[in-house]
Amino acid sequence: MKYITAVWDDGGFYVDPRAYLAELPKFRDQLPDGAREFASDPAHYALGHGNSRCVKDLELSAVRVATDKSGNLILEFTPNQWKHDAGLRISYSGVKHFSIDYAHAIDWMLVDTVLLDEILPHEDGGCTHEIALTDASITVRCEDLKAVWEDAG
Repeated sequence: MKYITAVWDDGGFYVDPRAYLAELPKFRDQLPDGAREFASDPAHYALGHGNSRCVKDLELSAVRVATDKSGNLILEFTPNQWKHDAGLRISYSGVKHFSIDYAHAIDWMLVDTVLLDEILPHEDGGCTHEIALTDASITVRCEDLKAVWEDAG
């Protein structure tokens, strides 16, 4: 990631969105509508307790790749039981690139959870969304995305 810090440091994860949040106003208007709305949501990077709409600690639960060449992709995240009251579904349109790179360094965790993510405009239009997980990273380059919080009940 270019601005977000999400690293393993001395036996724990260190995450810091401040550099990204400082730069976001400079390129926010270059992001497609859905990506801009998601990245600009004040709760998105609010790491404090009591914020159930922060992406940190969501658990990756499903990856749905279209097989019909439509360029659609869906990532689903279930809520962390101690933090979130809803899960998150991110639907991508016009996907040009999708990858999951596994580090396989944290083998004691049962699921990959979100550390933080970063959405940047892409030089060819659309955006790039990178998600740092506890044991992997996801990169999607697409025309736009739509993020919807869905009730866990």
